[in-house]
Amino acid sequence: MLDFEALTKSSGEWLKGVGPESDVVVSSRIRLARNLDRFPFPPQTSDAIRGEVEAVLRGPVVEVLPPGSMGYVRVDPLETLDRQFLVERQLISREHSEAKGPRGAGIGPQESMSLMVNEEDHLRMQVLRSGLALDECWQEINRIDDELQQQVNFAFNEEFGYLTSCPTNVGTGMRVSVMLHLPALVMTKEIQKVFQSMHKMSLAVRGLYGEGSQAMGDFYQISNQMTLGKSEQQIIKSMQQVIPDVLEYERRTRREMVKDNRSKLHDKVSRALGILQSARTITSEETMHLLSSLRLGINLGLIDGIEIPTINELFIHTQPAHLQKLSGTPMESSDRNAARASHIRLRLAPVEPTSEGE
Repeated sequence: MLDFEALTKSSGEWLKGVGPESDVVVSSRIRLARNLDRFPFPPQTSDAIRGEVEAVLRGPVVEVLPPGSMGYVRVDPLETLDRQFLVERQLISREHSEAKGPRGAGIGPQESMSLMVNEEDHLRMQVLRSGLALDECWQEINRIDDELQQQVNFAFNEEFGYLTSCPTNVGTGMRVSVMLHLPALVMTKEIQKVFQSMHKMSLAVRGLYGEGSQAMGDFYQISNQMTLGKSEQQIIKSMQQVIPDVLEYERRTRREMVKDNRSKLHDKVSRALGILQSARTITSEETMHLLSSLRLGINLGLIDGIEIPTINELFIHTQPAHLQKLSGTPMESSDRNAARASHIRLRLAPVEPTSEGE
């Protein structure tokens, strides 16, 4: 069983802010969708079939988890708050949290991987890494996939590839995504050009929590949409060719903002820090907005004394379920807003912005 108390007080490797290109790239993720060949695919299956699938996959999932893993948890008996906590932590999807019937998740060391049983497919595997690290993600998830296929038979067609519940996943069953922090492009409204460019290349742009989520805190996930007709290496390479252009666009825009109006930007960042250090109540939306400005300010050298990992953690630890887990009690919205402000004040002990002339 997962130790939720320990999990609440820790943070995943992908939030450390130490990976390549981590001034803009928060994390890289590769996900594989797989189905067992002898059972109907979700979401049409009965609870009885889901129970059989969970029983078949539980052992192999536990076996492929590396040493130091957090273990396997049955998701369906969990309280709503615990399921929401795992969603906020990006260990399970919203769909997995809200699904019906027997389902579970195996969670790797430092939250670097999770294997969801009975999500949209029988099995959804994901590997997360800090920064731009798609090759690392692929090496690890490919190892897991190979080891699982020694124990179970996945639905596979010689012509189409791996068979999945959603037609867009047929083929490799792979989703490659990179989470980017793009505040300068948002502030200058250049972000629309990124959307248009990604759309032309058949890439999806989504918010922090994937499909259907808002781009809170100026975070955007860029991912491939189709998996049929391309190899895993081709999908990864195409992303590796696109992402550097977006990074350079964001960095160039940041440099231009500093050059053209350093004083105004410095003021915006300093005000964000001041509010976060002194507010007695604050909403999740305002928190994300202000933390985004603060993260930008740190990367531009406008703020000293606060580390990027602290800001990355606050983006997650100030979400509703995390606040309630940290406090040990369910809370209404107004109480959460007060608890959020208190938690931020504790984490952001007063530091001074750099002097304007620097």
